[in-house]
Amino acid sequence: MKAWLILADGTIFEGTSIGKTGRTTGETVFTTGMTGYLETLTDPSYFGQIVTQTFPLIGNYGVIPQDFESRKCHVRGYVVRELCNEPSNFRCGGILNDFLKTQGIIGICGIDTRALTKKLRESGVMNGMIISGEEKCPDVTDALLKEIKDYKIVQAVESVQSNTVIPPLDGGICTSQPVADCPVKPDNDTNGNVTHHIVLWDFGAKANIQRELEKRGCKVTVVSCGTSADQILALKPDGLMLSNGPGDPADNTQIIEEIRKICDFGKLPVFGICLGHQMLALARGAKTSKLKYGHRGGNHPVKDTATNRVYITSQNHGYAVEADTLPSFATMSFFNVNDNTCEGVRYNDIPAFSVQFHPEACGGPHDTNFLFDEFLSML
Repeated sequence: MKAWLILADGTIFEGTSIGKTGRTTGETVFTTGMTGYLETLTDPSYFGQIVTQTFPLIGNYGVIPQDFESRKCHVRGYVVRELCNEPSNFRCGGILNDFLKTQGIIGICGIDTRALTKKLRESGVMNGMIISGEEKCPDVTDALLKEIKDYKIVQAVESVQSNTVIPPLDGGICTSQPVADCPVKPDNDTNGNVTHHIVLWDFGAKANIQRELEKRGCKVTVVSCGTSADQILALKPDGLMLSNGPGDPADNTQIIEEIRKICDFGKLPVFGICLGHQMLALARGAKTSKLKYGHRGGNHPVKDTATNRVYITSQNHGYAVEADTLPSFATMSFFNVNDNTCEGVRYNDIPAFSVQFHPEACGGPHDTNFLFDEFLSML
């Protein structure tokens, strides 16, 4: 069955339908990860986006629920060069195309994803529409292009929240509300003792953030995006984790105000990742702006400003903190080697720091996993 991807500038890519049939509109982006397509599909940060995989073969190890980063797919559409229908992996629990159908994800394969990626790099991220299940490609009229151009990601953080509370991790050492139903046993030397109590403020958190904390013996309490600063402080945590999430950070004015209250309190150690990093910066008086085509994938180099050491990181973001707007009590701790954008901030007046990249990886390199240990050493 044929399918078409129509970009906001009128460009048409013709391919084959995968997943569910129908029409879907979203912000068309690309990710350079060679592995981790399951983590990409279930990462809440991709909410509202049509995701293009630059790696040409996707689905070769099938569907592995234990690798999910949340309970469901969050992408608006999916674009691949070649979809594998005969996966091979001892953990494989199904075929990716069947998973896309059950998740209601409309996709397209068989197109020149290299040409699409080059266009997005040159022109910048733009909206697109995937159409499948129709006899022919509809005429690209002004009305259709207007519909595509008018699409906007709204209420992103609120949309990826889950109302389902699932049981504590089986065999774990603490009581928590997991972000994803992915049991994991801790691999630390705490002998079953809880080392710290961490509140994970969920703006669309990847499950591996919680896993990394629990591996280190932490009791993790997950709270929703609508939780107030007073409610968090009432839990008397040892530390606060600001999670990743989707959308424009500046849209979350109420959350930013609550983060500001936490900072005004000044005694609770804070670690922010991705969207959490951006909103923490906004709460401290800095500004954010949208990148031309963003950073998405598992091969992005960042440099530590203190040591000049370069780390390879996993990233997924379309916005960045403007380094020249940081207040005097803040220091840029990492920057992107490719485009010099801000990748990390340390705050000198309160026990807080944040990074734009994903130290929890999944999928991606574990180069910066030590940041979780650094966070715990602050407590």
